[in-house]
Amino acid sequence: MIGKPRKTGKRLEKNYLREAGFWHVATIGQGCKLDSKLISALIERWRLKTYTFHLLCGECTITLEDERLQLRLSVDGSALTRSTQSADWGAVCYDLLGAIPDNIYGVRIEMGWLRDTFPEPENDSTKVERIRYARTYILEMIGGYLIPNLLRNLVDLR
Repeated sequence: MIGKPRKTGKRLEKNYLREAGFWHVATIGQGCKLDSKLISALIERWRLKTYTFHLLCGECTITLEDERLQLRLSVDGSALTRSTQSADWGAVCYDLLGAIPDNIYGVRIEMGWLRDTFPEPENDSTKVERIRYARTYILEMIGGYLIPNLLRNLVDLR
C-alpha cells in the first residue's frame, strides 16, 4: 500500500488534524465517485514538458494557490521545522514523532517506516501517542498524494 495514507479510523484524534489544518485533506475523495473517462481525457491533454493542460480554450495549469483553495490549507503561521542548512533531521524527527528512523535520506524518511513504527492507536492510548499518530498521518498524506516522490516511498520532513 505504498503511496496511499492509511484511512482515518475512529480512534484517530480528528481534533489534532483539525488543529494542524489537515482535516480537510484527510477527507479528500470521501463520497466522491471518480469518472475514469474524464480522468483519461485530462491525462491525454497533459503536457509533461510544460506542466500544463492543452485544452480547446487554451493552456491551463494547476497552481499552488489552486491547491491551497481546493484543500482549504492554511499558509499562514510559522514553519513546522527548522532551516534545512542547520537542521539535525534525526533530532527533528525525534521531536515530532518520538523516534528516529535507521535511514534518513537527506531530509526524507521512508513511508514504510512510518507505518511500521506508528500503528493506529488503541482505545487506551495516551495523548502523546495520538498526537504522534496524527503527525505520522499528516506526513503520509504529504508523501502519499500531496507531494509524492516518484516511487511514493519517501516523505520530506520539511
